[in-house]
Amino acid sequence: MLRATEVMPSGHWPASERRATVTLAHHDRHRRRIRLTADDGMVFLLDLPEATLLRDGDGLKLEQGGYVEVKAAIEPLVEVRAASPQLLARLAWHLGNRHLPAAIHADRILIRDDHVIVDMLKGLGASVQAVEAPFDPEGGAYGQHNHDPAHPYGLGSRYGKHEHGHVHGGHAHVHPHADDPGHEHDHSHDHDHKH
Repeated sequence: MLRATEVMPSGHWPASERRATVTLAHHDRHRRRIRLTADDGMVFLLDLPEATLLRDGDGLKLEQGGYVEVKAAIEPLVEVRAASPQLLARLAWHLGNRHLPAAIHADRILIRDDHVIVDMLKGLGASVQAVEAPFDPEGGAYGQHNHDPAHPYGLGSRYGKHEHGHVHGGHAHVHPHADDPGHEHDHSHDHDHKH
Protein backbone atom coordinates (compact mmCIF):
# COMPACT_ATOMS: atom_id res chain seq x y z
CA MET A 1 0.00 0.00 0.00
CA LEU A 2 1.13 3.54 -0.72
CA ARG A 3 2.28 5.43 2.38
CA ALA A 4 2.29 9.18 3.02
CA THR A 5 4.80 9.93 5.76
CA GLU A 6 5.28 13.70 5.61
CA VAL A 7 3.09 16.79 5.29
CA MET A 8 4.38 19.66 3.18
CA PRO A 9 2.67 23.07 3.63
CA SER A 10 0.61 24.53 0.82
CA GLY A 11 2.89 26.27 -1.67
CA HIS A 12 5.98 24.38 -0.43
CA TRP A 13 5.68 21.23 -2.49
CA PRO A 14 5.88 20.74 -6.28
CA ALA A 15 2.32 20.76 -7.66
CA SER A 16 3.67 19.10 -10.81
CA GLU A 17 4.24 15.95 -8.70
CA ARG A 18 0.63 15.72 -7.50
CA ARG A 19 -0.68 12.18 -8.02
CA ALA A 20 -4.13 12.66 -6.49
CA THR A 21 -6.28 14.77 -4.19
CA VAL A 22 -8.07 13.77 -0.98
CA THR A 23 -11.07 15.83 0.18
CA LEU A 24 -11.66 15.86 3.94
CA ALA A 25 -13.96 17.72 6.31
CA HIS A 26 -12.29 19.79 9.04
CA HIS A 27 -12.95 17.21 11.77
CA ASP A 28 -11.23 14.56 9.61
CA ARG A 29 -8.06 16.61 9.05
CA HIS A 30 -6.37 16.16 12.44
CA ARG A 31 -4.70 12.81 11.92
CA ARG A 32 -1.62 10.72 12.61
CA ARG A 33 -2.30 7.30 11.09
CA ILE A 34 -5.32 6.39 8.96
CA ARG A 35 -6.16 4.60 5.73
CA LEU A 36 -7.50 7.16 3.25
CA THR A 37 -9.10 6.94 -0.17
CA ALA A 38 -8.18 9.70 -2.60
CA ASP A 39 -10.84 11.35 -4.74
CA ASP A 40 -9.87 9.15 -7.70
CA GLY A 41 -10.13 5.94 -5.64
CA MET A 42 -6.42 5.51 -4.89
CA VAL A 43 -5.97 4.02 -1.41
CA PHE A 44 -3.04 5.08 0.76
CA LEU A 45 -1.95 5.04 4.39
CA LEU A 46 -1.31 8.33 6.14
CA ASP A 47 1.45 7.42 8.61
CA LEU A 48 2.85 10.48 10.40
CA PRO A 49 5.11 10.64 13.47
CA GLU A 50 2.49 12.70 15.37
CA ALA A 51 -1.09 13.87 14.97
CA THR A 52 -1.07 16.80 12.56
CA LEU A 53 -3.64 19.30 11.34
CA LEU A 54 -3.93 18.92 7.57
CA ARG A 55 -4.69 22.25 5.90
CA ASP A 56 -6.27 22.94 2.54
CA GLY A 57 -3.53 22.79 -0.09
CA ASP A 58 -1.05 20.74 1.96
CA GLY A 59 0.83 18.00 0.14
CA LEU A 60 1.06 14.51 1.64
CA LYS A 61 4.44 13.18 0.52
CA LEU A 62 4.29 9.56 -0.65
CA GLU A 63 7.25 7.27 0.11
CA GLN A 64 6.97 5.91 -3.41
CA GLY A 65 7.21 9.42 -4.90
CA GLY A 66 4.69 12.14 -5.60
CA TYR A 67 2.13 13.90 -3.44
CA VAL A 68 -1.54 13.74 -2.51
CA GLU A 69 -3.04 17.22 -2.19
CA VAL A 70 -5.39 17.86 0.74
CA LYS A 71 -8.66 19.59 -0.14
CA ALA A 72 -11.01 21.05 2.46
CA ALA A 73 -14.50 19.62 1.98
CA ILE A 74 -17.59 21.80 1.61
CA GLU A 75 -19.38 21.88 4.98
CA PRO A 76 -22.46 23.54 6.49
CA LEU A 77 -21.19 26.64 8.30
CA VAL A 78 -22.30 30.01 9.60
CA GLU A 79 -21.06 33.11 7.81
CA VAL A 80 -20.54 36.13 10.05
CA ARG A 81 -20.43 39.60 8.50
CA ALA A 82 -20.31 43.08 9.99
CA ALA A 83 -21.21 46.64 8.95
CA SER A 84 -17.60 47.79 9.42
CA PRO A 85 -14.07 46.33 9.59
CA GLN A 86 -13.91 47.48 13.22
CA LEU A 87 -17.00 45.49 14.14
CA LEU A 88 -15.71 42.44 12.26
CA ALA A 89 -12.46 42.66 14.25
CA ARG A 90 -14.47 42.93 17.47
CA LEU A 91 -16.51 39.86 16.54
CA ALA A 92 -13.30 37.95 15.75
CA TRP A 93 -11.98 38.90 19.19
CA HIS A 94 -15.09 37.55 20.90
CA LEU A 95 -14.86 34.28 18.95
CA GLY A 96 -11.15 33.94 19.72
CA ASN A 97 -11.80 34.65 23.38
CA ARG A 98 -14.02 31.55 23.37
CA HIS A 99 -11.38 29.42 21.61
CA LEU A 100 -13.77 28.68 18.74
CA PRO A 101 -12.33 27.49 15.43
CA ALA A 102 -12.90 30.31 12.94
CA ALA A 103 -11.83 30.98 9.37
CA ILE A 104 -11.05 34.70 9.18
CA HIS A 105 -11.44 36.47 5.84
CA ALA A 106 -11.23 40.16 4.90
CA ASP A 107 -15.02 40.57 4.84
CA ARG A 108 -16.40 37.59 6.77
CA ILE A 109 -15.74 34.96 9.43
CA LEU A 110 -16.81 31.33 9.04
CA ILE A 111 -17.67 29.21 12.09
CA ARG A 112 -19.52 25.99 12.86
CA ASP A 113 -23.16 26.42 13.76
CA ASP A 114 -23.76 26.95 17.47
CA HIS A 115 -27.03 28.69 18.38
CA VAL A 116 -25.59 30.19 21.59
CA ILE A 117 -22.66 31.74 19.70
CA VAL A 118 -24.90 32.85 16.83
CA ASP A 119 -27.22 34.61 19.31
CA MET A 120 -24.22 36.28 20.96
CA LEU A 121 -22.94 37.50 17.57
CA LYS A 122 -26.34 38.86 16.60
CA GLY A 123 -26.46 40.69 19.94
CA LEU A 124 -23.12 42.29 19.08
CA GLY A 125 -24.49 43.54 15.75
CA ALA A 126 -23.32 40.79 13.40
CA SER A 127 -25.17 39.66 10.32
CA VAL A 128 -25.20 35.84 10.22
CA GLN A 129 -26.42 33.31 7.69
CA ALA A 130 -26.05 29.60 6.95
CA VAL A 131 -23.64 28.82 4.10
CA GLU A 132 -21.83 25.85 2.63
CA ALA A 133 -18.09 26.37 2.18
CA PRO A 134 -14.71 24.74 2.87
CA PHE A 135 -13.72 25.15 6.54
CA ASP A 136 -10.04 25.87 7.09
CA PRO A 137 -9.92 27.75 10.41
CA GLU A 138 -7.00 29.73 11.73
CA GLY A 139 -4.41 27.96 13.83
CA GLY A 140 -3.81 29.11 17.37
CA ALA A 141 -0.88 31.23 18.45
CA TYR A 142 0.22 28.95 21.30
CA GLY A 143 1.15 25.90 19.24
CA GLN A 144 2.51 25.62 15.73
CA HIS A 145 -0.85 25.33 14.05
CA ASN A 146 0.28 27.12 10.94
CA HIS A 147 3.32 24.86 10.38
CA ASP A 148 5.58 27.65 9.14
CA PRO A 149 9.03 27.29 10.76
CA ALA A 150 9.64 31.02 10.29
CA HIS A 151 6.46 31.93 12.18
CA PRO A 152 7.26 33.48 15.60
CA TYR A 153 5.16 30.79 17.33
CA GLY A 154 6.34 28.03 15.02
CA LEU A 155 8.74 26.41 17.47
CA GLY A 156 8.25 22.74 18.19
CA SER A 157 5.56 20.53 16.77
CA ARG A 158 2.54 21.65 14.79
CA TYR A 159 0.55 20.80 17.87
CA GLY A 160 2.58 22.04 20.76
CA LYS A 161 1.39 22.38 24.30
CA HIS A 162 0.27 25.69 25.65
CA GLU A 163 -0.73 27.11 28.96
CA HIS A 164 -3.39 29.49 30.13
CA GLY A 165 -2.62 31.36 33.32
CA HIS A 166 -4.87 33.40 35.53
CA VAL A 167 -4.97 34.70 39.07
CA HIS A 168 -7.45 33.76 41.80
CA GLY A 169 -7.41 35.31 45.23
CA GLY A 170 -3.84 36.57 44.91
CA HIS A 171 -2.22 33.42 43.55
CA ALA A 172 -1.72 32.19 40.01
CA HIS A 173 -3.02 29.09 38.28
CA VAL A 174 -1.61 27.70 35.05
CA HIS A 175 -3.49 25.10 33.00
CA PRO A 176 -1.29 23.36 30.42
CA HIS A 177 -2.81 21.17 27.74
CA ALA A 178 -2.11 19.86 24.27
CA ASP A 179 -3.75 21.70 21.40
CA ASP A 180 -6.41 19.96 19.36
CA PRO A 181 -8.22 21.71 16.52
CA GLY A 182 -11.51 20.18 17.61
CA HIS A 183 -10.90 20.93 21.29
CA GLU A 184 -13.09 23.77 22.38
CA HIS A 185 -12.57 24.82 25.94
CA ASP A 186 -13.49 27.56 28.34
CA HIS A 187 -10.93 28.90 30.79
CA SER A 188 -13.31 30.84 32.95
CA HIS A 189 -13.12 29.62 36.52
CA ASP A 190 -14.95 30.44 39.69
CA HIS A 191 -12.43 29.33 42.31
CA ASP A 192 -12.44 30.65 45.82
CA HIS A 193 -9.24 29.28 47.32
CA LYS A 194 -8.41 29.76 50.98
CA HIS A 195 -4.78 29.38 52.17
